[in-house]
Amino acid sequence: MNSPTETSFQIERPHALPADAVLEQLRAASDGLTADEAAARLEAVGPNRLPAAAKEGLLKRFFKHFHDLLIYILIAAAAVTAVLGHWVDTGVILAVVIINAIIGFIQEGKAEQALEGIRKMLSLHAHTRRDGEWVELEADDLVPGDLVRLRSGDRVPADLRLLEAVNLRIDEAALTGESVPTEKNPEPVTEDAGIGDRYGMAYSGTMVAAGRGVGVVTATGPATELGRINKMIAEVQTLATPLTRQMNRFSQILAVVIVCLAVVMGLIGWLLHDFSTGELFFAAIGFAVAAIPEGLPAILTITLALGVQSMAQRNAITRKLNAIETLGSVTVICSDKTGTLTRNEMTARHVVTRAHHYDVSGTGYQPEGRITCDDREIALDDYPDLRALVEVMAVCNDSEISEEEGRWKVTGEPTEGALRTLARKAGFDDRGYERAAVIPFESENKFMATLDRIPDDGARILLKGAPDRLLDRCRHQRAADGSSEALDRDFWEQQIELLSDEGLRVLAAAVREVDAGQSDLKPDDLEQDMVFLGLVGIIDPPRPEAIEAIKACHTAGIRVKMITGDHAGTAKAIGREMGIGDGDHAVTGAELEKASDEDLRRLAHDYDVFARTSPEHKLRLVTALQANGEVVAMTGDGVNDAPALKRADVGVAMGIKGTEATKEAAEIVLADDNFTSIERAVEEGRTIYDNLRKAILFILPTNGAQGLVILAAVVFGLVLPLTPVQILWVNMIVAVTLALALAFEPPEPDVMQRPPRPPDAAILDGAFLWRIGFVSLLIGGATIAVFLYERQAGASLELARTVAVNTLVWGQAFYLFNSRYLRESSLMLSRLFANRIAWLTVGVLAVLQLTFVYAPFMHQWFGSAALDLRHWLLPLAIGLGVFLLVEVEKAATRYLVGTNPTG
Repeated sequence: MNSPTETSFQIERPHALPADAVLEQLRAASDGLTADEAAARLEAVGPNRLPAAAKEGLLKRFFKHFHDLLIYILIAAAAVTAVLGHWVDTGVILAVVIINAIIGFIQEGKAEQALEGIRKMLSLHAHTRRDGEWVELEADDLVPGDLVRLRSGDRVPADLRLLEAVNLRIDEAALTGESVPTEKNPEPVTEDAGIGDRYGMAYSGTMVAAGRGVGVVTATGPATELGRINKMIAEVQTLATPLTRQMNRFSQILAVVIVCLAVVMGLIGWLLHDFSTGELFFAAIGFAVAAIPEGLPAILTITLALGVQSMAQRNAITRKLNAIETLGSVTVICSDKTGTLTRNEMTARHVVTRAHHYDVSGTGYQPEGRITCDDREIALDDYPDLRALVEVMAVCNDSEISEEEGRWKVTGEPTEGALRTLARKAGFDDRGYERAAVIPFESENKFMATLDRIPDDGARILLKGAPDRLLDRCRHQRAADGSSEALDRDFWEQQIELLSDEGLRVLAAAVREVDAGQSDLKPDDLEQDMVFLGLVGIIDPPRPEAIEAIKACHTAGIRVKMITGDHAGTAKAIGREMGIGDGDHAVTGAELEKASDEDLRRLAHDYDVFARTSPEHKLRLVTALQANGEVVAMTGDGVNDAPALKRADVGVAMGIKGTEATKEAAEIVLADDNFTSIERAVEEGRTIYDNLRKAILFILPTNGAQGLVILAAVVFGLVLPLTPVQILWVNMIVAVTLALALAFEPPEPDVMQRPPRPPDAAILDGAFLWRIGFVSLLIGGATIAVFLYERQAGASLELARTVAVNTLVWGQAFYLFNSRYLRESSLMLSRLFANRIAWLTVGVLAVLQLTFVYAPFMHQWFGSAALDLRHWLLPLAIGLGVFLLVEVEKAATRYLVGTNPTG
C-alpha cells in the first residue's frame, strides 16, 4: 500500500505517481508543514543524515596482523622458550613477530572511510516552506512531506518528488554516470523506469546545474537513494586477494608439515637417542623456527610497499598493499564510461549541412583541432554554409570556455561548451554581436533563440535546439549554393538517424533575417519561416590513450567490460570506437533486472557492454563475474560505483573527478583519471608477483637447509649445529637484505604478452618445489659437513656454530644471483651486474655478518665467536659451488623441458 506509515512516512515508487497523489499520501500541503508536524515527523524518522560507520580501533587494527597460523606457531615457540628459561631466544622470536606486525600496521594505513565520504555529499542547508513561509534550515532537519525549493548551484538535500520545474537540469553523474545534466519535469514515468529516466525526481547529493524547481521530500537519510548505496557499501563483503588466498593455503600446508615433522623428530630423539625432555623441546623449537620463513611476511610487505612507490610515480596511489599484486592477476576490468574511458567533456564530432559533411578533430574543451571536409582542412571563409551554422551555435549560447591551471573548463552547460569550442576551432569571431532579446531554453520547448544585431549586417533570429523541434518550425533550408530552398525533411531525418546511431547527441541550427529595428522576441516569431542550416553531432569522446591501453589489455589476455548508466546507443558507439564488445548489442539494466543469478553469470561472460545500469546492477555484475572464477578490477568515479568498487578484487577510483565516497571505497586511486594508468598498474602488479615468486624461491631454501640441519642432528643424535636464535638471525638478515634486492628486478620482456595466471594456481609449482629441495639439500648438507669438520678439528661449539652460520649465509648470497633468473642462465656478465641493488645488499650482508662474528655483544646474544681468515674461505668456496651447481641444474632443466623461457 502506497501510504506513509506512522514511523516511516515513505511511499514506494513516487516517480510513478502524479505529484498531487504524492502530496496527498505524504499528508503535505502547498504551504508546507507546520513546525509541530515537522518536529513529530523528525522524531519518528530521525535526522536527514547517514549513519556513521563503526571504525576499527587502533589495537584491533594492530593485533589483526598476528592472525596467521605460522605466527601462532612462533608465539607458541616463544612461550616454550620462556618456560625453559631461554630468555634471549624468547626476546628475539617475539621481536621478529612484533616487527612484522608493525610493518603491516604502518603500510596498511588508515581504515576505509567510504561511508564518511558519502556523508560529505549531503547538503548542509535547504530552502524549506514551514508554516506558510520559506525559511533556510539545516538539511538534517528535513522530513518527508517538507516542500524544498531548488536553484542553480544547489546540492539536492533529500530525495524529492518535483512539483514544479522551470528549465531545471540536474547533474546526476555521481548516481547514474550520465555525462550531461538531466532535464527535469513534474510528469510521472513508468514504475520500472531506471534512476536516470525518473525525470520527476531529484535525488539527494546531486547538483542543480541550471533552472529552478520545487519538490516535496519523499525520503531522508538512510531511506534516500544515496542512503541505499551507503547501506550497500556497508553490507558488501570483500574477497581475499589471490596472493592472500595463496599465502594462507601455503601457510596451512607448511604449518601441518612443520608440526608433524617436529613430532616425528621428537619421537626419534626420545626413542633412539634418549634425549632429555628439555633438549627435545629446544630441538623442536629450533626446527620450527628454522622451517618457518619468519622474514617472508616482511619481504612481502616491503616488496609491495616498493610497488606502491613505483605506482605513485605512474599516477596510481595505492591505499592497500595487496591491491597492486591483485591487479597483476586480474582477468577482467570493468570500467565506467564517463570520465574513465571518456573525458567527461562534450565534444563536437560532426557538422552536417546540405552542402557538405564536416569532421572535427580534437577532444574536450581545449580549442585545438581541425575541421576537415573530404579529408582536407578547411578555412571558414571559404565555406559560407559552415560559417552560417557556426554563427548560430556560438552566438545563441550562454556558456564560456576558459583555461585554468593548464586545463580548459566550461562555465555553463557542457553541450554549449562543446559548441563554443567548435567555434574557436573554426576561427569564428563572435565579437560585435549585440543581443537584443532571448528566449531561454526550456524543457518543454527544447530550444533556445536569440535576436542579435550585427554591425553593418542587420539583425537575425538565431535558433538552436532539438532537431525535431526546429524542423517543425522550418519550411526552407539553406541550399548548397547559399540560396534558400524547400526543406527536405527526409534527408535531415536520415542524417539525424546516422548521427544518433554513432551515439552522438544531435543539435540543429536555424536562422531568419529580421528588420534591424526589431527589439523584442516572442515565440510566435519562431513559427514564421525559419531557414534550417544543419546539424552538429556531439559526444563525450573516448580518451585516445585509453583505446591503446585496452588493446594492451586484450594482448595480455584481460577482457575489458564497459558498465555505464548512459543510453544503450551511446554505450554501443563508444564500445565500437574503443574495441569493447561486438558493437551490435548492449545489455540494458532492464535485462539485468529480469535475469536470474544463473542468467546473469551467462550475460556477464558473453557480453562486454552494459548500459542504463544502477548501483545494484554493477554490484551484481561484479559478483557474477567472480562467481565465474574471474579476478575483477572495477573502475569508476561516481558514488553509484562505490558498492561495486568495494566488492571487486581491486577497486580503482578516479582522483580528479571521483567522489570522496568512491575514493574511500577503492584500493587504488588514479591521480590522472586515465585508463592507461590501470594498464600500467596491471604491468606493475605482474612484475611484483614475478618478483615475489623469486623472493619465495630464494628464501625457502634457507628454511629448508636449516630445517634439514636440525632434523639430521636429532635423527643422528648430534649436538645442534645451530641454535634457534642463530637460525632467526640468518632468516631475518637473508630476508631483509638479500631478498630485498629481488624487489627491484625490472619487468620481464613478455610480462604483458602472457595471459593472466589462474586465480587458483599454486604459488609454487613442481619445478619450484624441486629447486627448493635441491638447494636446501646442497646448503643444508654443506652446513652439517662444515660443522662436523670443525668439531672434528677441535673447534669449540661456539666457533663451529659460527662457521655453520657463515656457510648458510654465503650459500644463500651466491644463490641470490641464481634466483634473479628462474630458468635462464646467470653465467653472463651483463646479467650478473644488471641489478646494482643486489651487489649493494651483499655488501650490507657482509657488514652484518662481520658484526655477528666479531662484536662482543653479538657473542653474548647469539652465542657466536670470532673467526680466523681460513674460516671465511670455506663458506665462500661452498657458496661458489652452490652457484655453479644450480646453474648446471637450470641447464639440465632447460634441456629436459626443451624450452628456453626468459627468467
